[in-house]
Amino acid sequence: MMKIISNMISKANLRKEMRTVLKSMSTEEIQAQSQIVTQKLLDMPEYSAAKRISIFLSMRDEVDTHNILTHALKLKKECFIPQYFTGGPIMKMVKLEDLEDYKNLPVTAWNIKQPANDDVRPDALETGGLDLILVPGMAFTKAGDRCGRGKGYYDTYLNKIYKEQEHPVVTVALAFREQILDFVPTDSHDFRVDHVISPDN
Repeated sequence: MMKIISNMISKANLRKEMRTVLKSMSTEEIQAQSQIVTQKLLDMPEYSAAKRISIFLSMRDEVDTHNILTHALKLKKECFIPQYFTGGPIMKMVKLEDLEDYKNLPVTAWNIKQPANDDVRPDALETGGLDLILVPGMAFTKAGDRCGRGKGYYDTYLNKIYKEQEHPVVTVALAFREQILDFVPTDSHDFRVDHVISPDN
């Protein structure tokens, strides 16, 4: 059904349809697809080479990133996680020290762990930049077009890092097979990711 979504669909309607699709996925299916996607990422040369990596802390309807975080910390990669701020699409990528640090993070209204607003941590852009960024979203094409949740956090951050960081960064979207579409509506400010990983590609 999702493969033949009209190329006239609006972002708002696409998000609505995708929320329904993702909500219908069982926990077992989410975990099974997450395991496949995780292994594909860990096998990527870009992941192996990355020393400083940004990892989003997943919600229930996103590819589970917990095993990726655990693996990256075990390999002594420097891990950075999103810290969102209200009042606009303001987001930093801040340092996560270890799994104990992760366990102690507070849970937000979105039911994800995140450093509190007054939790001052090393900022990725101010301490050497990032080599690889894992990007969430609602829907993707294989070519890298992306529809996010509509808040603009990642598009704003990715455009910022491309302007301010001297060395190149690799962007990788993690997706369920249900999130891979033939068409995703985009605007000029939308950021195209370098790689899209799903169980089927």
